[in-house]
Amino acid sequence: MKAVKLIVMYPAPTDLLTFERRYAEEHVPMAVEKLDGKTRFVASLILSNADKTAASFHRIAEVYFPSLGDLQACLSSPGGQETAAHAVEISSGGAPVFLISEVETFDF
Repeated sequence: MKAVKLIVMYPAPTDLLTFERRYAEEHVPMAVEKLDGKTRFVASLILSNADKTAASFHRIAEVYFPSLGDLQACLSSPGGQETAAHAVEISSGGAPVFLISEVETFDF
């Protein structure tokens, strides 16, 4: 069984300072505490697109789980629902995009 991850992509916020404060002080601690079954959490700040055009997204969060069943159980739990609703609430640049992907890792 392959691992999976939840990807949350946040558009550029209309109020950068407020978004960053709420993301760091509220959202990340909530995700760490309430997303049961996770094995890893990666929070990325997007600096630019590779082609140097304006970046469409400001932050991308990746939450890893051992299986799709574990991810689905987390998302349907009260903690998962609260955390997802909070992600939408703090995303002042528009609704975040939520994706689920299968993970294949190659280490070099």
